[in-house]
Amino acid sequence: MGMRRVFILLFIYIFMAMPCYAIKIGLQTHVGRTFIGASTSAEIIDVRTNKLLYVMDKMKGYELKPYKHDMIAIKIDGQYRKIKTNQIVIKPEEDGFVSVKRKWYRGHFKVINDGGSLTVMNDLPLEDYIQGVVPSEMPSGWEIEAHKAQAIAARSYALANMGKRGKYGYDLKDTPEDQAYGGASAETVRTNQAVSETEGIVLVCQGKIVPAYYSASAGGQTRTASQVWLTDLPFIKSVPSFDDGIKKNGHGVGMSQYGANNLAKRGYNGYQILKYFYANTKFARLKD
Repeated sequence: MGMRRVFILLFIYIFMAMPCYAIKIGLQTHVGRTFIGASTSAEIIDVRTNKLLYVMDKMKGYELKPYKHDMIAIKIDGQYRKIKTNQIVIKPEEDGFVSVKRKWYRGHFKVINDGGSLTVMNDLPLEDYIQGVVPSEMPSGWEIEAHKAQAIAARSYALANMGKRGKYGYDLKDTPEDQAYGGASAETVRTNQAVSETEGIVLVCQGKIVPAYYSASAGGQTRTASQVWLTDLPFIKSVPSFDDGIKKNGHGVGMSQYGANNLAKRGYNGYQILKYFYANTKFARLKD
């Protein structure tokens, strides 16, 4: 794929029954307690009845813990207060952020008492999620075209894996086991620009969004899916990974992140990078 070749980008439109493309990301699973706050005042709402239970003060931390197997207790002014439900939503004011694990997040939190332990998830729009993934998966100082390739790959992976962690009540974890996600605390102007300029764009193969696998480096040559998972995938091919001299880090299937950055330095744009690493794919733009 030479840089002199005219590059034609063809988009198809995907219609999906998923309003606003929201996603739920697991931040804590089956913990004994959690500490939550918000940058603005925030409502605590009973998921089952939609009833307002309490209003949290802005910039104040609250401890939550399970109470028995079907309720949640919140510590207010040194005293625990029972909340007679096992599922709550914490909703900040517009443009507010919520916090857990010493990080800020966009969207809402949902907290569930699942049999005597808490699960905390971040419920937010897909594009806000991708803003927290790109700088968590790829150094923010890298080439912006590499960031664009990362944004499209991450968006494709997320949509192709919706519901993967459904038994816990959310879609994906916030770790590299799915995709690293650092919330709003990880965002940078540069990486947010890459997400914005590729908004809604995904990779498709045979009419379906693909889980666009990627890893830090492939050690000189990417691997086929059958070399790793014993089954071939039509959108995966083995190609020189342009990360020579960098120790292999990850499964080596799909895009090499170091390779993507090196290709960007050579003048490849984000779309060309992805077409290089993935076979039999087209670009699609999501449409509500």
